[in-house]
Amino acid sequence: MGQLTAAALQRVRDTVAAWQDPGPQDLNELLRLLGFWRQQMLVNTYLVHHGPRIIGGPFEGMEYVARATEGALLPRLLGTYEAELHPHLEAFRQEGVDCIVDVGCAEGYYAVGLARLMPEVVVYAYDLDPNAREACGELARRNGVADRIVIRELFRPQDFQTFANQRVLVIMDVEGAETELLRPDLAPALAGMRLVVETHSAGKLLAVRERFEPTHHVQRIDIEGKVADLPPWLRELGHLDQLLAVWEWRGIPTPWLVMRPRGR
Repeated sequence: MGQLTAAALQRVRDTVAAWQDPGPQDLNELLRLLGFWRQQMLVNTYLVHHGPRIIGGPFEGMEYVARATEGALLPRLLGTYEAELHPHLEAFRQEGVDCIVDVGCAEGYYAVGLARLMPEVVVYAYDLDPNAREACGELARRNGVADRIVIRELFRPQDFQTFANQRVLVIMDVEGAETELLRPDLAPALAGMRLVVETHSAGKLLAVRERFEPTHHVQRIDIEGKVADLPPWLRELGHLDQLLAVWEWRGIPTPWLVMRPRGR
């Protein structure tokens, strides 16, 4: 922890020293830097109490990682991460799917979590980052679902056709490439698929919505304040620590589109 704190303090000194005429944006970036540091300190405490195991949400009980390949770790461990999607994931589970296509799987939070949640489903997990693919494979083995998770690298728009005539759930978080990959003109099979897509700009959200409204019921889901049943040690800390514990590091709004085929 001392090494982490020393590194954070040095980053603060370097950041402040580089300021010429600091404004609100500079202070905001400094605040985010300190927020990252404090959340990592909370992660360290979490691991002492619980180890790398998720203690809440739909993936409760899942063995997880002590270091994420992308994004905020602590909300995942607490089970609050993207909690706005939890009712939809449960609805998809009840409706029944044959396979899940997870594009941008990172270390496998959704790929492994949904494989545990839906024991009959095969998950196809894609990521361009070799470290993410390796972490996803290891996480699948640790949770006993490696036989139902197929890990691949490149996903192309036309690859959706591979899953035609199946009950498919698509999970996509590709940091802005959603408009490049979601091409109904190249993959007509998309018309029958359920999709959960994180969008990364107002323009991309509008473009995806316009492409799918002829074939799907499209629902926009926005980030909300998180309500969590926090563990006792975290409830004893200050309110700021409790807020930072569920912070997902989002710099801008990144709403989801949850899309279900019309007629189903």
